[in-house]
Amino acid sequence: MDQQDPSATIAQTNTALLSTLPFGDIADFDANKRGFVGTLDSPQVRNAAGEVVWDAASFDFVDGDAPTSVNPSLWRQSTLMRTHGLFELADRVYQVRGLDLSNMTLIETDNGVIVVDTLLSKETGAAALALYRKFRGERPVKAVIFTHSHADHYGGVLGVVTEEEVASGAVEVIAPEGFLEHAVSENVYAGVAMNRRAGYMYGAALDRGPQGQLGAGLGMTLSTGEVTLIEPTLTITTTGQTHTVDGVDIEFQMAPGTEAPAEMHFYFPQLRVLCMAENATHNLHNLLTLRGAVVRDPHMWSQYLTEAIELYADRTDVLFASHHWPTWGTENIRTFLESQRDLYGYIHDQTLRLLNKGLTGPEIAEAIEFPPALEGWSSRGYYGSVSHNVKAIYQRYLGWFDGNPARLWPHPPVEAAKRYVRGFGGIDQVIAQAQAAFDEGDYRWAATLLDHAVFAEPDNTAAKALLADTFEQLGYGAENGTWRNFFLAAATELREGNFGTPTETNAPGVLARLTPEQLFDAVAITINGPEAWDLHLTIDITLTDLGQSFRLTLRNGLLTYVRREPAGDAQLHLTLTKQRLLALFSGDTTSAGVGIVGDIGVVQQLQAVLDPGDKSFNIVTP
Repeated sequence: MDQQDPSATIAQTNTALLSTLPFGDIADFDANKRGFVGTLDSPQVRNAAGEVVWDAASFDFVDGDAPTSVNPSLWRQSTLMRTHGLFELADRVYQVRGLDLSNMTLIETDNGVIVVDTLLSKETGAAALALYRKFRGERPVKAVIFTHSHADHYGGVLGVVTEEEVASGAVEVIAPEGFLEHAVSENVYAGVAMNRRAGYMYGAALDRGPQGQLGAGLGMTLSTGEVTLIEPTLTITTTGQTHTVDGVDIEFQMAPGTEAPAEMHFYFPQLRVLCMAENATHNLHNLLTLRGAVVRDPHMWSQYLTEAIELYADRTDVLFASHHWPTWGTENIRTFLESQRDLYGYIHDQTLRLLNKGLTGPEIAEAIEFPPALEGWSSRGYYGSVSHNVKAIYQRYLGWFDGNPARLWPHPPVEAAKRYVRGFGGIDQVIAQAQAAFDEGDYRWAATLLDHAVFAEPDNTAAKALLADTFEQLGYGAENGTWRNFFLAAATELREGNFGTPTETNAPGVLARLTPEQLFDAVAITINGPEAWDLHLTIDITLTDLGQSFRLTLRNGLLTYVRREPAGDAQLHLTLTKQRLLALFSGDTTSAGVGIVGDIGVVQQLQAVLDPGDKSFNIVTP
């Protein structure tokens, strides 16, 4: 099944968009190149084995006029995002962009540098710091600040500092309250499913080119190196809290429950520079990311932006964020923050207004209208979209059920698909109607019909081929980068087979930071309940490095735990370190370092009912 060119319908739609948006406005391009210092000699970043984990040059094709296979608005955004290098934002303030999905920002102190966010991978983090040092000298890292609890902002930390530097007190690691809990739980509890879906969202397995992957709206894509994590040494808990790092003062504003469960903004008063983390970027962000997450609160998001405006706008000359390019000038900064605030507040309030009139999420997504003032470039849905954000708000307040009892207990996808196909008169009729919809340019209806066809007959090559062609056209027309990637990734898997999970954030370095309780929770969610119904196991665990003891009980298919001293009545008592316990749960029962009292066979019984997630589960086929 070969990749198709854009249809006449998509080509005409994309071309028509050129006359409806202000493409002559080049202010963002001027801001994006302002302060450019230099870039890597080689745009490729490799790991220790010599494998490429980031290749900035692979996006060099994003240049000039948009091809008809790309929404021109998304092409414009990708043209801005593909820029890579070191930039000077202000005196003593530098930023590395284009070496991963996110930015690294560096604040020069009296004797060193503060690193704000460390990118996703150890390798890209090291490359970004090396680029800074190439032009600014070998300044030692005095502190690392994690703006929030998403992996692309902490995963490169061991490329920037060592654990020994942090342990000795030479380097501080500063993060918002709840950071570690959310950083590990989000990437572990539902990590397998999230990472698999992230392969679609960021298009990491797609070929890069005008008919493939060319960005995700927030950045180009994810690097594929080693994700690492270090526990913070200073936790920020309250708005107004201050701290000084090597002569540089910092004022903090808490913003939990916005773009991330644990997030904060901060201000450098001596420099008149404000960091807005990921809550004010040059696009509409996600309220529910397509890879999956807890639904975010746009009302609180809007309120925290209002607070930031009141606290900092009138005394800020430069605003930077964890993605995209900065904003300069007090008046521009206020305008930018107000428009971002109004964007999230408006979509929240108007969704609730229409929800209370009885409209469902999909209906609101089609009906909602935005004022012209909120249609600027920085409000467009390159990463989040109005469509899926509205549905997320509906879900946040009313859940998955829209109140119509016909949708309360539907058949699951395969059984529903079989009945739809039968009702249409058979698979050939479904494909024929889908082909007619495709030919008419009604790709949304063609996708709906063919989704049923493929789930009813997953081996039907004609249905799969036409669905792949349909997804491809939807991708070519999408303004949202992650929608494009989802559509094109689905087309790729229909044609070439399952590509699995290209980038994993539940890496060993992240798992090692689990608390004992989080580790037990991670094990509990892999218990195959039915297979464990008849087991009743008790294990006492003493963690020598933490001085903590726990009682684990497996009963009725549920693994529970309590913190308590060993009582002598457990079937097994293990004495070991937390790291050795992690290895034990991963299947290592023979290595040294485990004290055993009782029946070690209990561990084998527990391991026998563990059912880990599938990193290659199907998405567009049953």
